[in-house]
Amino acid sequence: MAKNTVTARNRTEHRNWIAYLCEALVTSGAMPTWEAATYLTENLFGQKPNPRLLTPVNPHEVTSQFLRRLYQPLVEAASREATLPSSATLHIFTDISLTGNSAVLIVLFPGDNRPQQLLLLDAAKAWDLVFPDAESFNHWAGERYHRIVNALRGAAVNLQDDFLSSAV
Repeated sequence: MAKNTVTARNRTEHRNWIAYLCEALVTSGAMPTWEAATYLTENLFGQKPNPRLLTPVNPHEVTSQFLRRLYQPLVEAASREATLPSSATLHIFTDISLTGNSAVLIVLFPGDNRPQQLLLLDAAKAWDLVFPDAESFNHWAGERYHRIVNALRGAAVNLQDDFLSSAV
């Protein structure tokens, strides 16, 4: 019995990012639960390339929407881990390429006429963003989440240092 307890404590905590993204789609009003689950399943798992992103009439918009639906919940979760001023906002920008890597940029707008800070620049071929199983997707999402959290924490420290030095 004690051996199982030790094993459970040594395991790192992993978030079920698929469920988290599904809940984010539902609570944002983007789609009902059943549709969100189907959308994520159809777009995250299967064979490469993802035909759902390449065949629509407006592939740029569909790809941008897909990338935003993946990254927005990660950014929201990460923003809860760092203390930022109330005037700060985070924005996600996408530059879609149908032949190469699309770019996802996450930018911090700290407010109070301070310069913007690029927190994450992630290049991805959206149609190749397909995973063999939930564990590999959770690993991919967890990596991006931690990169965003670390960038936000660094930005928060810089903002606090700027605030303290300007108050003196």
